[in-house]
Amino acid sequence: MIEFKDYLELGIKFHGHKCPAMPLGLRAASIAMNMLGVERSQDKELSVISETGKGHAAGCFLDGIMTVTGCTYGKSNIQKLYYNKMAFTLIDNKTGRSIRVSLKPEFFAKTLNSPFVQERKAGVLPQDISSDIADPLIEKVLTLPGESFLEVGEIKEIEVPKKSGVFDAKPCADCGELTFIDKLIESDKGFICMTCQKK
Repeated sequence: MIEFKDYLELGIKFHGHKCPAMPLGLRAASIAMNMLGVERSQDKELSVISETGKGHAAGCFLDGIMTVTGCTYGKSNIQKLYYNKMAFTLIDNKTGRSIRVSLKPEFFAKTLNSPFVQERKAGVLPQDISSDIADPLIEKVLTLPGESFLEVGEIKEIEVPKKSGVFDAKPCADCGELTFIDKLIESDKGFICMTCQKK
């Protein structure tokens, strides 16, 4: 059983500031993991397909998901679709079982009208928002029943492509930087990296 509160301190430290959206991600990810009956990903046991984007309110949601699931860009087991939706799919790569979780529209609409988001709209940095505003919202997120703010889909079977890692790298014939061979492109100079190809 994943307990989201075990990851709250780590999530705040990783994320960098207190806000309601990151704990929402902690809650949503822990519920998804418990539904699938999986543990935190140490390597690539799990993967996340996030529908979040960039430059919008509540993007911090994704850091909560990464904190609890252990799915990270460094491990290449997270993908961001840039749909600007507060939703994600968690996949158990061993079994192909997956589950999609999203914020309920009415809950998310209320969140966007919260004093915290109003401060952000006014240009206040999240770390500069008074704890009198942030803390009660965070406490509410931590104590709400999951069903009051989350839509949790049915568990579905999906096909998980089997990929092996790339371990061989060669220098680019143009810039000389070592590049993994799956991204070298043949040219009249020899094999070059994608950066040099775009010059």
